Amino acid sequence: MAARKARTRKPPAAQCKPCKGTGEVSRTVRVGRKHREVGEQTGLCLNCFGTGEQPTA
Repeated sequence: MAARKARTRKPPAAQCKPCKGTGEVSRTVRVGRKHREVGEQTGLCLNCFGTGEQPTA
């Protein structure tokens, strides 16, 4: 009988701080000469590129 190889699990990746692990970030949309705020738009997080995991150096 062959010996079993012990499986090691990777520790869970840390969450990205700007998007809190969601991969999306909201930004306020401003229009007009006085830059009044009309709402928010969601977009891809540029820190983790949408993965939600903390990037490694």
